[in-house]
Order: sequence, then structure tokens, then C-alpha cells
Amino acid sequence: MNVEKFLETLDSYFAAQQIDKVEPYLTASLEQAKAEEDYGAYITICNEMIGFYRSISAFEKAYIVSEDVLLLMEELQLDHTEHFATTLLNSATAYRAAGDYAAALRFYRQAVQIYDALLDPKDYRFAGLYNNMSILFEKMDDNESAIDYADKALSIIRTLEGSEAETATTMTNLALLYFKTEQPEKAKELLEQAVALFESTGKDGDTNEHYSGALAGVAEACYRMQDYDKALSYYEKALEKVKKHYGENAGYAVLCENCAAVCGKLGDLEQKQQYLRKAEEVRKRIGSRQ
Repeated sequence: MNVEKFLETLDSYFAAQQIDKVEPYLTASLEQAKAEEDYGAYITICNEMIGFYRSISAFEKAYIVSEDVLLLMEELQLDHTEHFATTLLNSATAYRAAGDYAAALRFYRQAVQIYDALLDPKDYRFAGLYNNMSILFEKMDDNESAIDYADKALSIIRTLEGSEAETATTMTNLALLYFKTEQPEKAKELLEQAVALFESTGKDGDTNEHYSGALAGVAEACYRMQDYDKALSYYEKALEKVKKHYGENAGYAVLCENCAAVCGKLGDLEQKQQYLRKAEEVRKRIGSRQ
């Protein structure tokens, strides 16, 4: 199986926002790799599937694929390789997105052990792993650990050329911690820098999944500082980016609810109800396909 051709075709669907074609293509490609006993292609496709199912909030499907590919890699005695660590990281991120933090932490720590044995401590792959762990600890309300891992990530990223998007992502993670420690002004400053960095990278920054998160973060900071007009503007821009690149997923529903809260503060009750109805519609649709 031609893996490069597979990835090119998959990328073309995302670039054209043809999200409806992605799952059938992934499923057909996986069946082809299985029939050909092309285990390398099979592992690659599974990793793409885990990320895709996470992005559309189809978490049960992500779990099934994750368990399948990790078991296969163990059978092939690949469980101490960099590729296995990458699959662990992808799986952990899916579990984190679904709210299963214990499973996510277990996978992340297993990935750290493999990376420690194989990679230089300043390798860029550590930065990605540390960033993900920082997000997880933030969600677990362990701010001290979250800050520690974000700092580790940033110290690596700053040594890399062309790392604007990664630097912006780490800034976004740190800003979330500032929110948790009641420092909205500091968070807002950091997030505005992150948005500027994403936008400075052009098309690549626009398609980075963390760009919409940075936009939503600025919106939250503005909301906390009672600048409701600007908060709504940033939330709506985040909505636009999420829908464009990932469709109406769980994150989209949350953003709709945030927009509703801002509209309530602005006294626009009709718009508030429209956003709440949209959020409910999206959540029902997601629930029906789990």
C-alpha cells in the first residue's frame, strides 16, 4: 500500500473541508492494509483514525481503534519503539478529550518512559508530549504540575527554528493556568501573543487545531474582564474556525454555550437562545453516533 498517497488523499479531503469523505476513506484504507498484511500502513492509518475520531468527538470509535493498534504493535514487539510512543500519545490525547484523565495519564507516562530511553532530552517530540501533559494536569486541577510541564515544553520549543505555532500553543496552555490562578490580565496578554503568532504563520497557523483554542482563550479573558463585545467577537471567530476545520463537534457546542453566556451579559436574549438551541442540537447529534 502506498502510504504517501494515502496521506495525500486524506489531506486533500481536509483541505477541501470534505469531512464526510474522511471516515469512509479511512475505513476502506484500513481494510486494504489489513488484506495486504501491510502492518506499517495499518499502524499509520489507525493513528490517523484516532486523531480524526477525537476531532469529531466520536470517542468510543477512537478507543476501539486505539486498543486494536496498540495490541497489534505489542504482538509485533514494537512496544519499546518511538512509533509505539507516538500511538500512545495519540491515544492519550483522545482519552483526555473524552474526560478519561486516568487512562490519558497512564498512556502519557508510558510514552515518556519510551522517549527517555530513545531520545535526546531536547528533542522536539518531548515538547509535544510535555504540552499535552500540561493540558491534562490543568484539567485535573494540578496547576503546579501543569506549569512545570508547560515550562519544560517551552524551553525546548524556543530552541527550534520555525516554531511559531508550537510556541503559540504552549503560550495558550500557560494562559489557561493563569485563568485557574485568577490572573486574567496576564492570560489575555499571553493569548493575544499566541493569536498573533498563529496568524503570522499564514495558512499553517489558520489550520492549527490550537488556533481556535487561543481565540476562545482571549474571549474568556475578555469575558472575565467584562469586555463582552470583544469576548463575543473572539468566541464567534473561534466557532468559525472549529466548524471550518472539524465540523460541529463537542468543542463547537461548548463555544455556542459560551456565546450564549456573553449574549446574556449583553442583554441579547434572542441571540442567547439561538446559541443554546444550536449547542443542544450538536450535542444530540454527537450522542447519536457514539
